[in-house]
Amino acid sequence: MRFLLCLLLIALLAYIAGEYLPWWSVAIVAFLAAIAIPQSRGRSFLAGFAGIFILWTALALWIDARNEGLLSAKIALLFPLGGSAILLILVTAFVGGLVGGFAALSGSSLRGLIRVA
Repeated sequence: MRFLLCLLLIALLAYIAGEYLPWWSVAIVAFLAAIAIPQSRGRSFLAGFAGIFILWTALALWIDARNEGLLSAKIALLFPLGGSAILLILVTAFVGGLVGGFAALSGSSLRGLIRVA
């Protein structure tokens, strides 16, 4: 239950933060959520990764649908992705997921250090 709560909290707060702050604000959100909701380090990483991955996938698909896939198709040609817009969206979401996951892992580790000290 805490895993799902943390995942939803990260996704919701990262969306709000992303509206007003730079892209890397998702790391701050995942870090603080992992401190606030006690979980194992592995579950914290997965919650941060999944929360940001799902959020960025949904946002990228929404933006892609709004411009009928024109921009993502052109950008995908610049990378060795075979011109696949969907693959570009998944790579983008994976990078965001790694940022969120490692930030949540750092927050969970800090929580463990504070608890021990």
